[in-house]
Amino acid sequence: MYRLLFALVISRIPAETVHHLTLRALRAIQAVPGAAPLLRRLFAPRDPSLAVRALGLDFPSPLGLAAGFDKDAVAYEALGAFGFGHVEIGTVTGRPQPGNPRPRLFRLAPDRAVINRMGFNNEGSEAAAHRLRARALGRTVVGVNIGKTKIVPEAEAAADYVASTERLAPHADYLVVNVSSPNTPGLRNLQAVEHLRPLLTAVREAADRSTPGRRVPLLVKIAPDLADDDIDAVADLAVDLGLDGIIATNTTIARDALLSPPALVKETGGLSGGPLKDRSLDVLRRLRARTGDRLVLISVGGVETADDVWERVRAGATLVQAYTGMIYGGPFWAHRVNRALSRRLRESAFRTLPEARR
Repeated sequence: MYRLLFALVISRIPAETVHHLTLRALRAIQAVPGAAPLLRRLFAPRDPSLAVRALGLDFPSPLGLAAGFDKDAVAYEALGAFGFGHVEIGTVTGRPQPGNPRPRLFRLAPDRAVINRMGFNNEGSEAAAHRLRARALGRTVVGVNIGKTKIVPEAEAAADYVASTERLAPHADYLVVNVSSPNTPGLRNLQAVEHLRPLLTAVREAADRSTPGRRVPLLVKIAPDLADDDIDAVADLAVDLGLDGIIATNTTIARDALLSPPALVKETGGLSGGPLKDRSLDVLRRLRARTGDRLVLISVGGVETADDVWERVRAGATLVQAYTGMIYGGPFWAHRVNRALSRRLRESAFRTLPEARR
């Protein structure tokens, strides 16, 4: 039914308009007393064999919503009620910013992909922190993804990240440093180890100052376009600094073998969805081989089905995230994937998902 609705109606509406309408509906659900808990009883994962213990947190399912959808922390509870085991809000920047000019979000339906050049449009870390202060702990696991404000010079990036960390760490279940979006000029330069080391060190110290008595898990999100040697270098740095994990991967600037019309393929921005699947899986396997069990690896990129989640877990992912899969799968997509994943696990030789990790 959703596929028919998508083909006849949704695909004819600009992608960003659909995004805002969906967020508005989810925000309304979250605001109505009792609505999110009711949906949670209907759609949230309940199979105990899917439960994952990671980052000192309990996840009811390995499948989470990647950053980019709920940028301003307005609908995380409703999203969790629809079946996501965790929701990563953001990317949030130190200062509010409008992002890039529209249009900036494009569907590539033949490839089941999306190109975005949103540019970290968000209301800033103070606004997000204000919303997260009111959240009910113990319901949806909420990660907070932070990035650099566009107008902040690269030399002052660490201070910008620190400002967001000090505001948001007290309200985050885990914190992610995003240095891998292709839509903020110069941001990916921060993935170089000589820049990344002082940045991550400053964020770790700020998080510890801001949360006395609690250590907030810290992860870094990397691009799929890094060379293999650079992936190894970031992995070694994460282990050396005592980071809790790596999220792999963000969107790609590559445009290989796409089926969509050339006019769409030529749009600038980060490509997500099906075409990213193979590279994201390759990066995951490389990180797993390099780090073993020393880091939590969260795999994202081209995840559409329960088999995709299963493949990532078998390749070493502790958790898996998706976003584009929901765009093409509809509001009940996470619930369907969790049900299919339960069946996949029952048909395997393993009793729980952690046992299935190599």
